[in-house]
Amino acid sequence: MISFLDLQKINAQYRDETIAACTRVIDSGWYINGSELEQFEARFANYCGAEHAVGVGNGLDALILTLRAWKELGKLKGGDEVIVPSNTYIASILAISANDLTPVLVEPDPSTYNLTAVGITKAITEKTKVILPVHLYGRISPMDEIMSIAEKFGLLVLEDCAQAHGAELKGKKAGSWGDAGAFSFYPGKNLGALGDGGAVTTSNAELADVIRTLGNYGSRKKYENDIKGVNSRLDEMQAAILSVKLKYLNKDTLRRQEIASRYLQEIDQKLIVLPEAGDVSEHVWHLFVIKTKDRLRLQNYLLNKGVQTLIHYPQPPHKQKAYSEWGGVDLPIAEQIHNEVLSLPISPVMTNDDVAIVIQALNDY
Repeated sequence: MISFLDLQKINAQYRDETIAACTRVIDSGWYINGSELEQFEARFANYCGAEHAVGVGNGLDALILTLRAWKELGKLKGGDEVIVPSNTYIASILAISANDLTPVLVEPDPSTYNLTAVGITKAITEKTKVILPVHLYGRISPMDEIMSIAEKFGLLVLEDCAQAHGAELKGKKAGSWGDAGAFSFYPGKNLGALGDGGAVTTSNAELADVIRTLGNYGSRKKYENDIKGVNSRLDEMQAAILSVKLKYLNKDTLRRQEIASRYLQEIDQKLIVLPEAGDVSEHVWHLFVIKTKDRLRLQNYLLNKGVQTLIHYPQPPHKQKAYSEWGGVDLPIAEQIHNEVLSLPISPVMTNDDVAIVIQALNDY
């Protein structure tokens, strides 16, 4: 069986270095807000091309705390509108709701799955204050166009980079285009921890300070609380592990791109739609997502051929019970995407034989 994602095999590549990093943390006796976090934050900020990175508890917190920080800084207030793609994972929208802000769902480009300049511009009202582009599946959104719109209308931009570690557009990486970028280090991400973790990148020192303060109980100095904060910190152990894996991220990305290129060139199947890749070398291929009208039939067929697939995602946010107030909303592009998408295995530890099996299975369908 070709598993969709073999995390054990992925992490086994770095086992000795990971054990050494964990041992170093254990022996240090310092487990929260120490030198390992400081070093990882500096390395990750440099990797993304931002001046600051702030480690937090997870990717959702990265989004929530950034929006909350803008409220603390007086840039947002309850009820302000945030433009977000209608086909995103629900975390993007939960972060908006958690801050008493209003999500404005905008249909994506059905080929790239990302927001378009036209869609964003049509959705802007006098209440719009933030654009939240999601670099879905590892392809960066049209950030040059989005930043031009933001500048024209005086809007903040928060990149959801949870699936886009290292993705680029015109030589500039995800997390360095907007006012801030939110990352997840969930174990299955391209840069995954061995547990939960997240970070915010920004080149705004004031914003970085407020996010860090919010995530540390609202405290800059122990037992002195300047604002009403929460507990959301990337711990020393995960920071040390992420520093190890960050060294190999470009290598792993290159392997993902090699597999994607083979899929795009060698899959010849009229019953599926391959992803619109753009520049394959800029896309980091967190997921390789095809579309098909008869998804369940294809998924079962592939499973019988020894190929595991997953669906990202089976139900759009506006159809979730949590957002029942959107029951009458009509978002046909998002609904079609969620009804037809199927993710093929694309892991940096897949062998060439594994890739060939997936291709052959699809071509024989």
